[in-house]
Amino acid sequence: MRTMKNVLKVAMPLALALMVAACGNKEEGQAENHDHDAMEHNESMMDNKEAMSTTASPVVLKDDKLNAVYQHYIHLTDALTRADVAEAKIAANAIEAGAKEVSGGSTLMSAASKISSASSVEAQREAYQTMSNDMMKMIKKAGLSEGKVYVQYCPMAFDNKGASWLSATEEIRNPYMGEKMMSCGENRESIQ
Repeated sequence: MRTMKNVLKVAMPLALALMVAACGNKEEGQAENHDHDAMEHNESMMDNKEAMSTTASPVVLKDDKLNAVYQHYIHLTDALTRADVAEAKIAANAIEAGAKEVSGGSTLMSAASKISSASSVEAQREAYQTMSNDMMKMIKKAGLSEGKVYVQYCPMAFDNKGASWLSATEEIRNPYMGEKMMSCGENRESIQ
C-alpha cells in the first residue's frame, strides 16, 4: 500500500507535466485552465486515496499478481460510484494489463476490455458486475494475508435483479447506483 502511494506521488506530477506540455500550443489562458483542472483532478485522486487509507485497513492478498489487480479494481469501483466514465476506463485498462499475469484471469481481461471500450457508465457497470463476481471467486480462493474485504450487495441494481461488489470498507458506496442511491446495499459477508 505504501509503495502504491509512493508510485502515485511520483506518477501524478509526471502526468501533470505531460498534460501541461501537451497543452503548450494552446493559448495561454486555455493552458492555465487545463493545468488548473488537472491539478484539481490529481488533488481529488490523492484525497480519495488518503480517505480510503484512513477508513479501510490495508488489504493484501496472498497472490501478489491478483493483489495488484485488486488495487485497480478498487480504483474502478470508486470511478463507477462517481459515474466517471473516463476514470473507469483508466482503471479498466490497468486491470486488463494486470489480469494477463493472473492465473485464470481471462474473465477479468474480457470484462475490463468491455469497460474500456464502453461509452456509457451503464455499459461499464454491466461489465463490472461480471468482473466483480469473478474477483470474489478469485479472492476467496487466493485468500488474504492482511486486512478484510467486504462483499456488498444491492438488491435494486439492474432493475431489481441485484448485484454484488467488493469493498475494503464496511461503508456502502454503491457503484451500480452512484449518486441516485449511494448507500443502497448491505454487507453480505467478509473475506479475511
